Amino acid sequence: MLTQLKQVLADERISKLEVVQSLWSGYGEIARYHSPRLDKNIIVKQVSPPAQPSHPRDWNTQNSHQRKLKSYQIESAFYQSYGAKCDENCKVPGLLACIDDGVNTSLVLEDLDFIGFTTRCSDATMAQSKLAIRWLAYFHARFFNTAADGLWPVGTYWHLATRQDEWMLMPEGRLKQGAAKISGVLNKAKFQTLVHGDAKLANFCFHKNKASLAAVDFQYVGKGAGIQDLAYLLGCCFSNEQLFHYEKPLLNYYFAQLAQGMKEYKMDWDFSALETEWRLLYSLAWADFYRFLQGWSPGHYKINAYMHHQADCALNYLAIQEGK
Repeated sequence: MLTQLKQVLADERISKLEVVQSLWSGYGEIARYHSPRLDKNIIVKQVSPPAQPSHPRDWNTQNSHQRKLKSYQIESAFYQSYGAKCDENCKVPGLLACIDDGVNTSLVLEDLDFIGFTTRCSDATMAQSKLAIRWLAYFHARFFNTAADGLWPVGTYWHLATRQDEWMLMPEGRLKQGAAKISGVLNKAKFQTLVHGDAKLANFCFHKNKASLAAVDFQYVGKGAGIQDLAYLLGCCFSNEQLFHYEKPLLNYYFAQLAQGMKEYKMDWDFSALETEWRLLYSLAWADFYRFLQGWSPGHYKINAYMHHQADCALNYLAIQEGK
């Protein structure tokens, strides 16, 4: 990797500073390097698929392996074709180079820490949560009605078509029976954008000025209704009690920011109709993720009364629609 980096960046003095983290299931690493010629640090996300894939929850299937490989191809496509369209309102690390030797693929990226995005958090304050919501709103506005060429035709890492193994392990019940209908309604939403697909706190880097953030990890970016990202993010940021208490103001804040973003990017669409549809899809977005968790990790800490409530709302909504 070091030799390739020296060639691509025309800097013989590049040095590796540290391994930031290993990729999920041992598929490579994220490392920090320093380039004297560029006078800055850079990040290299190197994908090196293991000969014997492992998984912390024992999902070592061929489906899982192929999905991971494709996800890294998708991320590379995002940075090469879409990343430059993200401005400071939906900041992502800039792409310096993409290296593919036929076996391993590496993304050479701007080091967010080096430019001030130094804070990561596992528990977000309300202010931090709103920054993440605002980022999503502007990202959704920026890529509203965008064709997902080279990306997932259906975004989010949990979408049903790629999670049949998990669906098979779900307990029998209304949610399992309604999974395909829930997924179908979401996938056929009239108003679609690009969704991040894994908008958890760990994928947001907060600036030291406490006024902005950037997002990383675009392995599951693709077409979808923006409300899917929002529901997933809220489940990462807030407790069961907080979700019940803050649901309305947080949804209102998201749509207010989305409206500003649509205006900023001169997206001339019927915003009222968009908001009406996505609000209706909110409970379905929760139910869709709950379906995944029931098969993948039925004891997961994110499963709570609020998630149960939203799943019930979604299933009741579908029953009403079928009865019309």
